[in-house]
Amino acid sequence: MPTTNQIRQQFLDFFAQRGHTVVPSASLIPKDDPTLLFTNAGMNQFKDIFLGAGSRPYVRATNSQKCLRVSGKHNDLEEVGRDTYHHTFFEMLGNWSFGDYYKKEAISWAWELLTDVWKLPKDRLYATVYKTDDEAAQLWAKVTDINPDHILRFAEKDNFWEMGDVGPCGPCSEIHIDLGPDRCDKADVPGHQCHVNGDCSRYIELWNLVFIQYNRLPDGSLVDLPNKHVDTGMGFERIAAVLQGKRSNYDIDSFAALIAAIERATGRKYADPANVVAMRAIADHVRTLTFTIADGALPGNEGRSYVLRRILRRAARFGRTLGQVNPFLYKLVPDLTAVMGDAYPEIRERQAHCIQVIKAEEEGFGRTLDKGIELFEEIASKLQQQGQNIISGSDAFKLYDTFGFPLDLTELMAREHGLTVDLEGFNREMEQQRERARSAGRFTRDDAEVHWHSMNSSDDQECSFVGYDTLKVKSAVLGWGEAPDHYRLITAQTPFYAEMGGQVGDTGFVEFGGKRYRVTGTHRDGSRIVHSIERPANEQMPMPAPQECLLSVDPKRRLAIASHHTATHLLHAALRTVLGGHVNQAGSLVAPDRLRFDFTHFEKVSTEQLRAIEQLVNEQISAAKAVETSETSYDEAVAQGATALFGEKYGDQVRAVRVPDFSHELCGGTHVRNTSQIQYFRILSESSIATGVRRIEAVAGQAAIKVAELERTALAKTAALLKADVEHVPDRVEALLADLAKAARDAKSAAQARAGAQAAELLENVQQINGVNLLVARMDGLSADLLREAVDRFKSSYSPGIVLLGGLVEDKPFFVAGVTKDMTAKVQAGAIVKEAAAITGGGGGGRPDMAQAGGKDAAKLDEALTRGKNLITGKLN
Repeated sequence: MPTTNQIRQQFLDFFAQRGHTVVPSASLIPKDDPTLLFTNAGMNQFKDIFLGAGSRPYVRATNSQKCLRVSGKHNDLEEVGRDTYHHTFFEMLGNWSFGDYYKKEAISWAWELLTDVWKLPKDRLYATVYKTDDEAAQLWAKVTDINPDHILRFAEKDNFWEMGDVGPCGPCSEIHIDLGPDRCDKADVPGHQCHVNGDCSRYIELWNLVFIQYNRLPDGSLVDLPNKHVDTGMGFERIAAVLQGKRSNYDIDSFAALIAAIERATGRKYADPANVVAMRAIADHVRTLTFTIADGALPGNEGRSYVLRRILRRAARFGRTLGQVNPFLYKLVPDLTAVMGDAYPEIRERQAHCIQVIKAEEEGFGRTLDKGIELFEEIASKLQQQGQNIISGSDAFKLYDTFGFPLDLTELMAREHGLTVDLEGFNREMEQQRERARSAGRFTRDDAEVHWHSMNSSDDQECSFVGYDTLKVKSAVLGWGEAPDHYRLITAQTPFYAEMGGQVGDTGFVEFGGKRYRVTGTHRDGSRIVHSIERPANEQMPMPAPQECLLSVDPKRRLAIASHHTATHLLHAALRTVLGGHVNQAGSLVAPDRLRFDFTHFEKVSTEQLRAIEQLVNEQISAAKAVETSETSYDEAVAQGATALFGEKYGDQVRAVRVPDFSHELCGGTHVRNTSQIQYFRILSESSIATGVRRIEAVAGQAAIKVAELERTALAKTAALLKADVEHVPDRVEALLADLAKAARDAKSAAQARAGAQAAELLENVQQINGVNLLVARMDGLSADLLREAVDRFKSSYSPGIVLLGGLVEDKPFFVAGVTKDMTAKVQAGAIVKEAAAITGGGGGGRPDMAQAGGKDAAKLDEALTRGKNLITGKLN
């Protein structure tokens, strides 16, 4: 039985022997593709070729691509673990032809690999083709020995592939296998019949061969592409299960090793049906988390970061069903890298980082789960006060989405409180979220609203960037178009740097036809550099399209950007020097007026460390070192010590930027020629933006000098106000703060003494109603904190007991209610304060045992306390 590593290698070797270049898997974090949250197919990294906006030095490619899907027809996150084939992370085996071979070779090679190399039984294989694709159907009959009766035709739904509403598309041919009648999971359904593309598990798709030959226009019509391409994809886990004779993807060797590790960590057995779903989900999710974190993603509250957080919390919730209350997912990472680290060395190299991130996120989730329980109690209490018994779909979804509560947990807790859950409402909220996820993954072209009046280049002609050496150049015009509020220009060469790698695009001017236009931005569209041109008000677009133009970059702005970019490299090196080699770039912005640098680190950077980092950078600036650049192969640059930023996509030839004896990085951005041009560097702030990720915002050059001047002016004004010399300002401020702190302590002590005296008097007024201790009283002159403390003292001294205290806090009514735990089933604190506060025009709430509320009308405070007391006594009698 072949191992998964052997199967993967056999596929790659097969196509390498047929002239294909073995291309490394792209990162799970798409590079320069805002249409995708995650890489979800092997073709993603070749999208620019299919759109005619890029090229490669090869025309045949093959790889095993890391993919992640969390929405769509076969990728509902909530289904993962509940069947044998749903996954979030998976591998996609593929081979591609870019204008080279076509249907004949794609079909014959697929058949050869499946039947000659992997020895799959031919009589169990089926080929589907698009209903009008006679060519593919004839080739299947001609170049393979498949049973002619196993060549089936289907319509668009199953056998026509499209990248989006417009753009490249074409028919596809799928290869299916019959796993046998015993694999049907619909045998008990009356009238069910098993068939290819049916709804049971007997026939499954192994491989999809896509023939990209058309371009769909906005009106829906199809025109032939100048070059025809092949794009194939085979689910790796699925073919591995077939070749290893397993009934489930989760039984293949790579999953089995991980599930065995889960058994060891939990002391539970996979053979126990009660544990199957949880262990499958955990195994899948640990793969997803490790691979995405290794590729540079991190759990958080937005976009792909939020997807990771949801996945981790889902795994942690399943862990709790296996008895794992404390963090444990992170312990499984070494078991995964042992199985898959040879094929994907990045997860082994980043293992320690992955462990640290996952552990920290698990710890945070434990705290969040506790907050979720508090929210549930508030929801339940509110419903009970209102005499209702159904938790809304939106509330149930908030518990699921924000606090990680699975629906079944919410239902269980609801039953314990005599409540039910609006399942239809929950499902509506869930579907809306799925639609948002689907919309985030839909492909749209960046220049969809641009009308190109002239495109003088062939589809694969590139625009050459010459801006490293000059800021002004005359060039031929390749493309001239218009959008609603600006023009678009593509030239054969340009000195304008296109926005990329965190660096903003250049601005400046373009001249042609005796006119001068402002270039407001520059971006890439595949291999082309597109200039956005400011369109003067009421101007008709100059036609015909210019043949030649003069391009000029704004030199002052370029220098400011270059200063901040080189300063970013110095900052990165300084961080690694001061904090340690674990620091890696996790994002950046390089602009003319500031820089932002995100980096991996799990602690707040101390003031002393920030001072040392800033000093290191300024020492390199003062040293006036020449900034060296070189172009070489990727392997040679790395061998020479250049740092490759994690998650970046590099070609065979790379550009390295070096500050001698300090910094050496691969970078295609613009930089100063000497560090002295930066002038000065200043850190403005340091903060946390996600688990294990810190952010530094800083300024360099004139922007830094301006900040220093503003701070000097502010310090001088402060010294004048304090009537102190500048050097004595810290001492004067420290003394003032000490005086203020002492005054606050004295005031609090006095207030506590008053509160204690009032509480002692009030305790004499405690009533007993049917064996329950009751205190309702007014306590003025106390803070909200002291009122809460008084309620806590009462609850700790009287049980069973109920207390409602009110007073004026900052001249506004304020109420605090407390109910001992043994009485919350009968009376809830939230209901008490809500009733009382309503009299004063306010409101509030809290837990069943402790709640607070505020009001507006101070004159009605006593009336409000009476209303609260009446509510309580009515419940007790």
